[in-house]
Amino acid sequence: MRFGTWNVRSLYRSGSLRAVARELARYKLDIVAVLEVRWDKGNAEGAGDYILFYGKLNESNRLGTGFFVHQRVVSTVKTIEFVSD
Repeated sequence: MRFGTWNVRSLYRSGSLRAVARELARYKLDIVAVLEVRWDKGNAEGAGDYILFYGKLNESNRLGTGFFVHQRVVSTVKTIEFVSD
């Protein structure tokens, strides 16, 4: 397995999710932690051969983290929801 990290700075622009997925495939990465996703609510989105699992933003909309997981290993990932006080 190949792991990585990436500060993506934002995935707001059209096509950026797919562009990131293409780069991950180019480097043959299986699981990649990403910072500053900047999407709210927390969810999962498909992008090429990857699924992006991402969390909720903070109040300033500056953060947001997630993980790109390749589809061949996604069955080994267990997602849980964290509830803040």
